[in-house]
Amino acid sequence: MAHDENLARRIRALLDDQQTLREVKMFGGLAFMVDDRMLCTASAGGGALLVRVAPDEDPQLLSKPGAKRGEMGKDRIMGVGWIAVDAEAIKTDEDLQVWIQAALRHHAKQ
Repeated sequence: MAHDENLARRIRALLDDQQTLREVKMFGGLAFMVDDRMLCTASAGGGALLVRVAPDEDPQLLSKPGAKRGEMGKDRIMGVGWIAVDAEAIKTDEDLQVWIQAALRHHAKQ
C-alpha cells in the first residue's frame, strides 16, 4: 500500500525551509529525512504519522490524544522516542506542526 500523499504534501509544506530535506520509502510509508536522519514518516493508509522525538519529551508527547508507541509490524513495539500519531490527531496543519516541531527539536539535539 502506498503512503498517504495528502499527509506527505502537508509535511513537505511544513519542512520547506529545510535545505537538506529528502524523501525515502521506508517503514511502509514515505520518510522525511533532514541531514540523512529521519524526522517522520507518512505511513501507508489512514494518514497516520510516525515521528522521532527526543527521549526526554517522549512521555509528555505520548500522553497527547491519538499518540501511541510506534510499532514495527504487528508484534514489535519500537523504543522510546518513536511515536505513532493517528490521523484524527493531525487533522489540522496546526496539529501536525506540533509533531513536526517535536521532531525538529530532537534533530537539533543530535
